[in-house]
Amino acid sequence: MAWWTLAALLLCLSIVCCEESIEEFTSSTLINNVVQDPLTGRIYVGAVNAIYQLDSLLKQEKKVETGPKRDSRHCTPPIQSCHDAKWTDNTNKLLLVHPSNGSLIVCGSLFKGICSLQNLSNINQMIYYSDSKGEKTYVASSEEMVSVVGVMSTFTKESKDTFDVFVVGKGYGSQDNTKLISTRILQDFDDWVVFENIVEASAVQATPFVQKYMHNFRYSFKESGFIYFLFTRTRGVPDNKNFTFISRLCEDDHHYYSYTELQLSCGPNNLYNKAQAAFISSPGEKLAQYLSASGQYGQVQSQDKILFVASSTDEDKPRSGLCMYPLRSINQQIMEIISACYTKNGKIGNKIAVDSPYTTSNQLCLNAVSVSSYKCGADFLPSPLASTPDFALPAQAVHTTTDLLTAVAIAVETEHTVAFLGTSNGKMYHVSTAAESAVNKHLLFDRNHSHLYVTTGKKISMVPVEKCDMKKDCKSCMDLKDPYCGWCVLEGRCTRKSDCRKAGEEKHWLWSPQKQCVEITSFQPPNLSCRKTQKVDINVVSLPSIGGDDSLKCIFGNSESEAQMSDSTVTCDLPKVTEIPVTPRNKGESPDCLSCCNGEQKTLCMEVVKKWMEICVMCADGAVRPPPVTLYNCAMGREDCSLCKSADPIYKCMWCDETKSCEYQKRCRSAEESDCPNPEITDIIPRYGPLKGGISVTIKGSNLGIVKEDIESITVAGQPCMHQEEKYSVSTSVVCEISGVEQKHSGVVEVKVKGGKSGTSILKVLFTTKHLTLQDDKLFLDWTQPSSHFKRPKRDTNSDLLELKIKFGHGQWIVGSVEYEKKTEAPLDIIIPAVIAPMVVIIIVSVYCYRRKSQQAEREYEKVKHQLENLEESVRDRCKKEFTDLMIEMEDHTSDLSEARIPFLDYKTYTDRVFFLPSKDGANDVMITGKLDIPEARRATVTQALNQFSNLLNSKPFLINFIRTLEGRPDFNARSRGYFASLLTVALHGKLEYYTDIMRTLLLELMEQYVQSKNPKLMLRRSETVVERMLCNWMSICLYQFLKDSAGEPLYKLFKAIKHQVEKGPVDAVVKKAKYTLNDTGLLGDDVEYCTLTLQVLVHGEGPDVTLVKVLNCDTVSQVKEKIIEQVYKNLPYSQRPKVESVTLEWRPGSTGQILSDLDLTSLRNGRIASNGTVLVFQVRDNATLVLSRVLHPLEWCSCTTSGLPGSMKDKSMTKAITELYLTRLLSVKGTLQQFVDDFFRSVLCSSVVPPAVKYFFDFLDEQAQKHDNVDDETIHIWKTNSLPLRFWVNILKNPHFIFDVHVNEVVDASLSVIAQTFMDACTKSEHKLSRDSPSNKLLYAKEISTYKKMVDDYYKGIRQMVPVSDQDMNTHLAEVSRSHTDKLNTQVALHQLYQYASKYYDVIITSLDEDPAAQNKQLTLRLQQIAAALENKVTDL
Repeated sequence: MAWWTLAALLLCLSIVCCEESIEEFTSSTLINNVVQDPLTGRIYVGAVNAIYQLDSLLKQEKKVETGPKRDSRHCTPPIQSCHDAKWTDNTNKLLLVHPSNGSLIVCGSLFKGICSLQNLSNINQMIYYSDSKGEKTYVASSEEMVSVVGVMSTFTKESKDTFDVFVVGKGYGSQDNTKLISTRILQDFDDWVVFENIVEASAVQATPFVQKYMHNFRYSFKESGFIYFLFTRTRGVPDNKNFTFISRLCEDDHHYYSYTELQLSCGPNNLYNKAQAAFISSPGEKLAQYLSASGQYGQVQSQDKILFVASSTDEDKPRSGLCMYPLRSINQQIMEIISACYTKNGKIGNKIAVDSPYTTSNQLCLNAVSVSSYKCGADFLPSPLASTPDFALPAQAVHTTTDLLTAVAIAVETEHTVAFLGTSNGKMYHVSTAAESAVNKHLLFDRNHSHLYVTTGKKISMVPVEKCDMKKDCKSCMDLKDPYCGWCVLEGRCTRKSDCRKAGEEKHWLWSPQKQCVEITSFQPPNLSCRKTQKVDINVVSLPSIGGDDSLKCIFGNSESEAQMSDSTVTCDLPKVTEIPVTPRNKGESPDCLSCCNGEQKTLCMEVVKKWMEICVMCADGAVRPPPVTLYNCAMGREDCSLCKSADPIYKCMWCDETKSCEYQKRCRSAEESDCPNPEITDIIPRYGPLKGGISVTIKGSNLGIVKEDIESITVAGQPCMHQEEKYSVSTSVVCEISGVEQKHSGVVEVKVKGGKSGTSILKVLFTTKHLTLQDDKLFLDWTQPSSHFKRPKRDTNSDLLELKIKFGHGQWIVGSVEYEKKTEAPLDIIIPAVIAPMVVIIIVSVYCYRRKSQQAEREYEKVKHQLENLEESVRDRCKKEFTDLMIEMEDHTSDLSEARIPFLDYKTYTDRVFFLPSKDGANDVMITGKLDIPEARRATVTQALNQFSNLLNSKPFLINFIRTLEGRPDFNARSRGYFASLLTVALHGKLEYYTDIMRTLLLELMEQYVQSKNPKLMLRRSETVVERMLCNWMSICLYQFLKDSAGEPLYKLFKAIKHQVEKGPVDAVVKKAKYTLNDTGLLGDDVEYCTLTLQVLVHGEGPDVTLVKVLNCDTVSQVKEKIIEQVYKNLPYSQRPKVESVTLEWRPGSTGQILSDLDLTSLRNGRIASNGTVLVFQVRDNATLVLSRVLHPLEWCSCTTSGLPGSMKDKSMTKAITELYLTRLLSVKGTLQQFVDDFFRSVLCSSVVPPAVKYFFDFLDEQAQKHDNVDDETIHIWKTNSLPLRFWVNILKNPHFIFDVHVNEVVDASLSVIAQTFMDACTKSEHKLSRDSPSNKLLYAKEISTYKKMVDDYYKGIRQMVPVSDQDMNTHLAEVSRSHTDKLNTQVALHQLYQYASKYYDVIITSLDEDPAAQNKQLTLRLQQIAAALENKVTDL
């Protein structure tokens, strides 16, 4: 038999429409999770924004509101200070029952997935909650689509202390931590806090944004010392197809070494590759037998565990299948994978069986160890194992459907296994929920497995697993095909097997899916004369054995006889000939007899049988073979003659005078049918009426005709009454409408029918105008508008009477009048002038004043608006023009960047300039030149001693003592501390991990000092300590590559844009002021007239090529030289270009040449700079040819200290212009450069590309801040600002020559300082209150500062939400930097310079070391003395 056929027989699945659920509960929001307390049977429902506590019948006991609350994914709890917080729904991610301490674990999506503990008996009582413990307590995910599962477990520490924990499997969210598996403690212990992850294993974690790590956890369970997780993920291949995996973890594995993944294959070629839901259960005996018989999984016992998995395809319209995996087979396959890694280099046969999904290393399976010794792995397995696709555990789909299966639950009924499957469109295979939303994967049974809790959308229903008792006959019971049901033969009812008395005996309980009832198949003989008597053999299938007190009878009509039974044959005695009833000629259906013979209404059936002399053969299985008849009772509902005659003629009913009743004609002795008696009137409604008539009268009685046409006439009190045929009721009721009379009188009612018969009432009807009482009718009161002589009373006049009329039939009566109550009121002609007139006056005056003020304000507003619009239009036009010109010119320089590249300095030059260029010696510092004045004879000794000194510096006790001692000396000032820190950075560059450790230690001490002094915000504000300068250098080292890769290009473009914009206008070479600048103090106050000249420049000795250079006619010769050198040598870095003083410029207007120089710039006229020495003075024309030549010995002119700007020379005696008049130029320059400024800020403040050092250090600050109560969010913000933007970015922004090989002149530097100040302002939390007295530099970027502040906040928040950088990852990064660059630095020079400090403070250092026990243990004093003897060439007694 085919496997799928066997499975179909064993796993009974059917879609049936059961009756509605017994109980149900509806939530106001979508339900996410449902769990059950196994002790009490309570149901706990986790929905969006609420948790519900229900009893076992789904009656609500308690409710806890969990949302919405203010939250932001970018904020770290607590979020009181989070500016981005908004009202957010709380999606329940995880519900776990912890019955041992009576608590419910509740984890939602708010606040990074923080959990709480609620009381199981009363969830309104919160046992524990804290949102201030940091990232280590973030359990779930803040993203709705990320799946979370969990299972309760225990954890035993090395100290043998055992704790309750829960192990969580969580997919990866962009704002979550990367841990896929975590173990969470449920109590505080030592340094652990509730919900903290107590297993620090970096192996099982996700890599951000790598698709194959996008786990979708579907199920988790614990069995036999192992914890299992079922999930789907991809293998990272391009098609991104999902695969189903089950992972196993030893419950007592404290490092996750045993974590192993096994792929599960469902269906042919893994057709159903994506798991949707699962259930772990023992199989029924039948299923265990067939699984064993299949030979695929070995011997399967009924006490084993089977994992049932509902999986689907990866299609737009997915199909689904149900697969079964014995847990024993899963464990065996996992052990084969582990064994292959331990002993066979990861191979089974010649195929690779072991995969390592969480590492790129292929060196995992190189250790030959015993599997039995390391069943749960060990530290020789640093990364988890997984099976390759070739060694996935296969299973065939035992049930398939075109619907998407979303839920599965398994029950064992007697020896059969029953599966309940839910679908995405609300169907339940075996149970119908009549829902439209998907069935939730959480299917639960009640404690006695008689009901199933089914969750769909917002509703959870309690439905019975069976409804056997609703079926009353065997056939309908069999039609159920319900594995829970069967036909209990001897009891004649549909029941569960456990409810049938002799179900254990063969054929006493017939199982519904087998569809076989007790049924008569044949008679022997099949035909027999009614005059012959003998025995009859009846063949019956599924006939149970009869014994004990039970007996089998044969019933033929009224005849009964004992039956003899042999196997499936029953032998019966036929009744005597005289007892055999006559078979009726006419046959019809007898539903009563049919139902009776199947177990319903036995008494009625017997009456029917006796009455009609029918044969109703009641068989042992309830089957019936009755001759069909139709029953009709003439007397039922036919109490009088007319009713009897109105019956359908086919029933042959007649009125029998003898019995005065309606009888079947053959039962009445009278042969002929007589006429009906006279009509009889029993009641008249109403009995009183108006003279004018017009009302309906209902006449009740009997024999009032058979049809409405039988009524010939009706009179009421002698007056004709019109018959209303539509209201006629056969024989019992007649309705007519009476006409009017002229005077009061009364009389009887008379009704005449066909046949000359009539009936008269004993009651009389009275026509009157005084009696208005109606019986069984209504009294209508009608108020009408008074006629013209009745006036509606007015409130200021005397009230008149209002008529009250009653209409009854065709008449109407005035029964009284209505009078309005009089009220005394003041006359309106007094009220109106007294109240309204003053109000009108006040309104008019108010409107007049308001309009006048409004018009005045509007005129002033329009005036100011017009002025502002003119100014804005002017500035806008200027910005647009300048920006267009700048972009055109920058295109050439941008293309140059791609050719010559950005002139980045090499690492050594970069560090030299950042560390030592600000020193007192500047570029001549010994660390930059690298020259030490050491005699050749002593160089080897000194080198060896310096190496020993380097080793001494690598001793942490010595170095910490060394730094503390120096900082304790009063003459060790801030400059010395900074220089010392830079030397130390170079000396320890070979071990940056050690350098970082020293920096962390010193930072912790510094932090403690500032926190204890109650002023932590001042920390890192100034570089007054060694560690603060060390931090600055550390950032510079770690961000060098980031500068080259990301931020360098926008910074260089910003620098070039500023330089070009400045040089487009006049620049005063003496006072260093320019027309185009961002700095108001550097703004040129003169309105200088100038024009642009294009010069053709030839370089002497470098060929005939001409270079076009744009200059201004007001430029000095030196400025012209600078622009020419900049253009001619644009592909060379600044350090390789010729200097201005090393070239001469010759103008050749004709056959002779003229040397241009600044020699005559010596005089001042009337306090103004003379305009000599400029291009205008030499009258150089547009398109003039100039020759640039180098000179071997440039002359130094002592008088070249001034420049001349001719400007507007119309009036030499004019006073100096007011600088404020030209402040709009600042706006023009700002608008022109805005894009470059924004690009630089975005590159620096982009949280998607963050150097690991920044994330590592910011996390360090966050971690330390949590340990101090007086460190708030603002303080942390200040610390981060001081450590990164202030320490590094502002320094680089103000000094581009630290990273680029460029020259920064004073005018460009002034504009860079404004941008740097704006950057600093953007990083502060304090609000800047601006006024007209504020500096122009701050007003310039006042509009953009709020945008920049938000960028900074988002940057800090984005970094906080990033995946943490571990110490191991950071050390790896630092080691790579050390390896790449240390050999290029002047390490020996740095050691020599450091020793100079040791020598200067030698005695103090020795004393400090002698007092330090750690230094004494390592003999640090002796080692320093030996180094001092070697370096200083001293002879000592050491």
